[in-house]
Amino acid sequence: MRFTSEQRLDDGVVEREFTLGEIPGTLWTPGSAPAPLILMAHNNGLPKAEPRLVARARYTAARGYAVAAIDAAGCGDRPRSADEERARAEFRRAMQAGEPADEVFESYIGPLVHNAVPDWRTTLDALLELPGIEGPVGYSGGWAALGIRLAVAEPRIAAAGFFAGGYVPRAQREEARQITVPLLFLLQWDDEGNPRERALELFDAFGSKEKTLHANPGGHTGTPWFELEDGCRFLDRHLK
Repeated sequence: MRFTSEQRLDDGVVEREFTLGEIPGTLWTPGSAPAPLILMAHNNGLPKAEPRLVARARYTAARGYAVAAIDAAGCGDRPRSADEERARAEFRRAMQAGEPADEVFESYIGPLVHNAVPDWRTTLDALLELPGIEGPVGYSGGWAALGIRLAVAEPRIAAAGFFAGGYVPRAQREEARQITVPLLFLLQWDDEGNPRERALELFDAFGSKEKTLHANPGGHTGTPWFELEDGCRFLDRHLK
C-alpha cells in the first residue's frame, strides 16, 4: 500500500489517498488510535469520491473510526470491460424506455459484485497491517449487494449497516440468509428505484438474530442526517 497524498481536516481527521496495486482508495483516520475499521462502499459501483460517501466517511472517522473506501474493479474511475459497458448501456436504455429492468440489473450488478469482492478483501488485509487500525471490522454503505457478499465471505466483519436503495441480485438475496452479524437496514419508504416490498423481503431474509429496520419517508437520496448518527451508535455498540 502506497500513500499518495495526505491532509488534516478541521475536526482532526486525517484523509489519505492510497494505491494498492491497481486499487485506488481513500483512508480517513481519527486523531486517536487504535481505531476499529469501517469499510464504506457507495451504491453499485459509484466512485469513492462521491460527495455523500465522503461526508459519511468524514463524520464516521470523527467519531473514532478508521474508514476506508476504494474504487473496486469496474467501479468509479477503474476501467470497465466491454461486457460491463454493454450491460450499463442496456440498463440505461431499459430505464429510459420504462421497461422492466430486473434482468438487466442482474446482468450488470452481479458481475460488479463478483469482481469487487476480491479487491475489498485485499484492501482489508493491507489496512489491518497498518499501525493504529485494528479489528473488529464493520461494513457501512449503500451498496447492499456487495455488503451481503462480503459479510458472508469475510469472517472479520462483525457488524454491518446496509442501505436498501440499491438493487440486490437474486444470488445475494439468497446469501442474505447466511448473514448472522448484527445488522442495521435503512429504507427510504418512497424510493423510486427500489420497491419497498422487495426491500422488506430482503430484510426478512437476513439470518441475523439482531437486525433493525429504520424506515423514513422520502425518495432515494432523502435519508435523514440523523440516521448517520444512529448508524454510528450502532457501530459503537458492536465494534467498541
